[in-house]
Amino acid sequence: MRAKMRLMGFSAEAVKPLNEEAAAELGAELLGEATVFVVTCSCLVLEYWRHQAYQRRKEGEQRAAWVTMRDEVDRLALALEALQAQVQAAPPRRALEELQAQMQEVRAQLCAPDPPPAPQAEPTPEE
Repeated sequence: MRAKMRLMGFSAEAVKPLNEEAAAELGAELLGEATVFVVTCSCLVLEYWRHQAYQRRKEGEQRAAWVTMRDEVDRLALALEALQAQVQAAPPRRALEELQAQMQEVRAQLCAPDPPPAPQAEPTPEE
């Protein structure tokens, strides 16, 4: 009771002693409130730890995703460099156009019908 009175701001000197029944009731109430307080604090601490574990797991997943994306970007950059090297090594477009024109000429020559054979003179009976 003195503790309660001090918390409320009253002086403890003016408090008269309680009978046994009132003291037991006050003690039970204090014990109940302390139990609720301890359980509530425990729940808050456990929830905080659970949230922290979730955050660590989420950050780990994000780091893994970031590393995967970075590796993919590096792989694509290497593929791009290889393609650029192939493009630079390729003959110029004008040379390709000339080769296509030559191929068309060759095809035209190969596909052209053969000229009809020249008429041969019939052998004469003298021969």
